[in-house]
Amino acid sequence: MLAKKNDVLLLGEPRKHMFAGLQNAFSVHHAVDPDGSDAALIDRLAADLRYIAVTTPGRVDAALMSRLPRLEIVASLGVGYDNVDAAHAGRHGIVVTNTPTVLNEEVADTALGLLLCTVRQFPQADRFVRAGRWEEGGYPLSQSLHDRIVGMVGLGRIGQAIARRLDAMRVPVVYHSRRRQPNVPYRHYRHLIEMARAVDVLLVIIPGGPDTRHLIDAAILDALGPDGILINVSRGSVVDEAALIQALQQRRILTAGLDVYADEPRVPDALRAMEQVVLFPHLGSASHYARRAMEQLVVDNLTAWDAGKAPLTPVTETSIPQSRRP
Repeated sequence: MLAKKNDVLLLGEPRKHMFAGLQNAFSVHHAVDPDGSDAALIDRLAADLRYIAVTTPGRVDAALMSRLPRLEIVASLGVGYDNVDAAHAGRHGIVVTNTPTVLNEEVADTALGLLLCTVRQFPQADRFVRAGRWEEGGYPLSQSLHDRIVGMVGLGRIGQAIARRLDAMRVPVVYHSRRRQPNVPYRHYRHLIEMARAVDVLLVIIPGGPDTRHLIDAAILDALGPDGILINVSRGSVVDEAALIQALQQRRILTAGLDVYADEPRVPDALRAMEQVVLFPHLGSASHYARRAMEQLVVDNLTAWDAGKAPLTPVTETSIPQSRRP
């Protein structure tokens, strides 16, 4: 007789590889709208549910966790986990995992591509050729990376992968973070505004959430100055989008390259109307290679926990019980 599989509640968009992996190991219950049409499903599972898997646009907030007295682990797809109240989870002994590392190089590639597109205007040049305008005259000269200093806002795993690419291109790199990173050759700025004054490009690659909300505000943009370029591959919440639009419209900064937005997938008309701004549709880890690895890591975290082992990638707010530590 086959052993009964434990239940997993899946919130958010089901991903093919992850869904198949979860179905092999668990009894999966997909809730599209846990606060509305699927409330009855949550109520039915609430008393015994121990595991949640969550993808965008799913959310696991304190209210939902409070309805699940036996909840043990929330496995989130993505490096950022601001869709999960990890602080509440940590205070109540609930483990939260994310999917770092496996997407580092893909996001770093995207960040560098966005930076090059923004500085050298490659998308605009493509549109220029497609519109048949080359026959009327050559495309205007662009900016260059090679007379600029890139200031990294955050220098974690992905930030360091981006910096390595810039090193190979001989582009100077400095960084701002709460703590100085050991064993890196780049100058550290304790205060973001001081770095913004010293660089020509701000490249933002930090987690979202309340601690970093609107970290890039009007004051930081003014410090960056009229020749400055902002690149954001982190979370839309990190940048004060209204302040950015105003700075661009008033030419207080030169341009911006954005992969993330405050209210995705809705991008403000004001940004879409600016020819000098480069806009990506949150491409960071959007390759078959990276997404398959991320989805597998969600499955691996849950199956490890189900087997009584420690999770592979717990977030910092999580406290692992002594009995499950390696």
